[in-house]
Amino acid sequence: MDLATIEEREYAGKKVFVRVDFNVPLDKNLAITDDTRIVAVIPTIEYLLKKGASLILASHLGRPQGAPSKEFSLKPVALRLAELLRRPVTFADDCIGTEVKKRAEQLKSGDILLLENLRFHPEEEKNDKEFSRSLASLADAYVNDAFGTSHRAHASITGVPFFLIDKAAGFLIKKEVEALSRIQNNPERPLLVIVGGSKASDKIAVLKKLISKIDTVLTGGVVAYTFVKAKNWAVGNSKVDEAAIPNAKEIIRITYKLHNEFHTPLDHLITNKVAEDGDAIFTDRGTVPKGWTGVDIGPQAIEEYRDCISRAKTIFWNGPMGIFEIPKFSKGTIAIAKAVAESNAYTVVGGGDSIAAVHMANVADKISHICTGGGASLEFLEKNSLPGIDVLTLKDTTS
Repeated sequence: MDLATIEEREYAGKKVFVRVDFNVPLDKNLAITDDTRIVAVIPTIEYLLKKGASLILASHLGRPQGAPSKEFSLKPVALRLAELLRRPVTFADDCIGTEVKKRAEQLKSGDILLLENLRFHPEEEKNDKEFSRSLASLADAYVNDAFGTSHRAHASITGVPFFLIDKAAGFLIKKEVEALSRIQNNPERPLLVIVGGSKASDKIAVLKKLISKIDTVLTGGVVAYTFVKAKNWAVGNSKVDEAAIPNAKEIIRITYKLHNEFHTPLDHLITNKVAEDGDAIFTDRGTVPKGWTGVDIGPQAIEEYRDCISRAKTIFWNGPMGIFEIPKFSKGTIAIAKAVAESNAYTVVGGGDSIAAVHMANVADKISHICTGGGASLEFLEKNSLPGIDVLTLKDTTS
């Protein structure tokens, strides 16, 4: 992909609007519990500052439903970012308006201004033209380094770049695109894809698009139970994505035709109550009896999946094997995380839950690449680009 990056631009004396992904988790005291997404964009910020730019950082946080809320304010992020950079970060109480415009105009080389949550304005998610114009008026150039949000056609992602000729991708997006392109275009074989979690439709759609390129598929979570039902096997009370079943049947048909490996769990951990105090037993086969709910892959499945992982040369993993947030249901997901980390393959992990799993298993440093966006990584693999990346290649601007 011919992606324009910040290394190809000059930024001395320019005000740069940088779309970042600071959608970090906060506890009940509004303290940041995981600053991974902030840390991920530091190289881009430091590079732009070194090149003489002043920065206007913009992000969303959570789902505030288009109205200001202390719960979703980016103020804690400004404080943490200042600590990480060891330099002042000014915080604006809004992202548009006279006061914000004034602050932007006063920026000097090396200054940083973090705008308040973009989603406090409903126009952000509506990709409103005038809202985009207002954001763009703050800056001379645009940089997108928010990979995890680049699949959204929102104002700050696809609207602002139309008004600024000087636009490029940051280092994080460059890194994400290189990793995912390696999987999509030239993977070392065998290519193994592990899909789990609850958002089955999206993942099954990606599998359908890529299935002819994939040598082995391993499934877990709602994705697995959707395929189990597609095989006309019993799933008990396990959650299934009914809308995805036709695609699931088609994928099974194609893999059999190609003689590729496709695996649903050989056995399951099942419970009569999805809670820490629920009874939990293992099945002796890949079906779930009536009245019970599948919450993890079983020991037979773990061993089979480990064997498949050990033989792979390229691995993409998105989605846990079950409800791993409950410790007694987490064994399968943790086992897969460790197996992926111990393999000799080129490994890419995407999606918040999968990332949480590799951290929980203390193996994050052994993964070749960890994607900052689960949904974005899936859409990129399906479509070979994203709206927020496509717009960076457009040369014309809206008047």
